[in-house]
Amino acid sequence: MSNVWVLEATGVCRRYDEAGQTLTILNELDFFVSQGQRLAIVGSSGSGKSTLLNILGGLDKPDTGEVKLQGEAIYNISETRRCRIRNEKLGFVYQFHHLLHEFSALENVAMPLLIRGTAIDQARQAAIELLEQVGLSHRIQHKPGQLSGGERQRVAIARALVTKPACVMMDEPTGNLDRNTADEVQRYLDHLNKSLGIAFVIVTHDLNLAARMDQAYLLEGGKLVLKDFH
Repeated sequence: MSNVWVLEATGVCRRYDEAGQTLTILNELDFFVSQGQRLAIVGSSGSGKSTLLNILGGLDKPDTGEVKLQGEAIYNISETRRCRIRNEKLGFVYQFHHLLHEFSALENVAMPLLIRGTAIDQARQAAIELLEQVGLSHRIQHKPGQLSGGERQRVAIARALVTKPACVMMDEPTGNLDRNTADEVQRYLDHLNKSLGIAFVIVTHDLNLAARMDQAYLLEGGKLVLKDFH
């Protein structure tokens, strides 16, 4: 295991004021991810799963505690630097694909590289390679409205991985899919993890998906508890 974690959170707290009371959603929480590791976080609605994912992804600053990505504290830097880190080192996949409807699958996947300033030909080739890895080489010119739900989600996954980030955050990536389609997406996730060595942190209600990960945690009472969902 690397001496430097891909992602580490220590002493993370997040509180909200509601009706004159302070609610502690995350309580002195610690979380560590190594290179290529696949971790699932499971919990009931309102337990703080998405809040935790946003904090780990540099989108929501904790009240106290620290988050580091490849050894760099991401909340002690400028917003400009934090945005650059997110673009270079993190990928995001959500329950709803958030693809740009006016662009093809190829253009959607290439977009993060183009935003980074990658040459068009290079970005296009990288996008084609990722779409091939998720079984969509025959659909690269199709727009989201011409794709099935599972195909759209695979395009979203390819988009998150095209920059070859250190870690990809996924919030219910199979939550909007039927069982067979979810199983298909899970198989592609397994393949991509093995071929690219990118770490996955997945928030999910899907215990089948959680059971396929290297480790799974239950978020309860503001703490993460290691669980076996097999």
